Amino acid sequence: MLEIKHRLTELEAKLRADNEGGEWKTRYETQLELNSQLEKQIVSLEEKMEKFRGNPSDRLSSIRVYEQMPVESLNTLLKQLEKEKRSLENQVKDYALRLEQESKAYHKTNNERRAYLAEMSQVTGSHQVSKRQQVDQLPSMKENLMKMGKSYSVNQKTVSAKKGPVKKITRRSYLPKLSP
Repeated sequence: MLEIKHRLTELEAKLRADNEGGEWKTRYETQLELNSQLEKQIVSLEEKMEKFRGNPSDRLSSIRVYEQMPVESLNTLLKQLEKEKRSLENQVKDYALRLEQESKAYHKTNNERRAYLAEMSQVTGSHQVSKRQQVDQLPSMKENLMKMGKSYSVNQKTVSAKKGPVKKITRRSYLPKLSP
């Protein structure tokens, strides 16, 4: 029981240390980096939108922008867009992998925690059962002590020299409890 409690406190301390220190700091820094990348993407996309919008009354202005561009710049734009597409696809794959790994780590830790809690409740339950057995044996132990010590008959009378009158002492019979 003590080993399990000690192990549980070690795991909780480790979890607090991980959460307080490195893991949350790493997550925070990663989130800041991700935010800065997203802000850059937002700025570049807004610039592209402005570039393609042109005149809001002219719905074909984005197509006209491409029509006016030389073939070489269209090819470079196409390569740049394909590069951005691959980069975004890789980011999505990385995030999916990271999410899967964190999910596995969470479930593993959660299952381990549940196992420890179940083991602790089982040990606590068996400890309580042994206590009940000890309490159940207590009346028979008292009865044995009474048999070994003073043995009174059921209706024995005693005279007290100091107090005077006769006292009637009755012995209680202790019966052990029946277990269901």
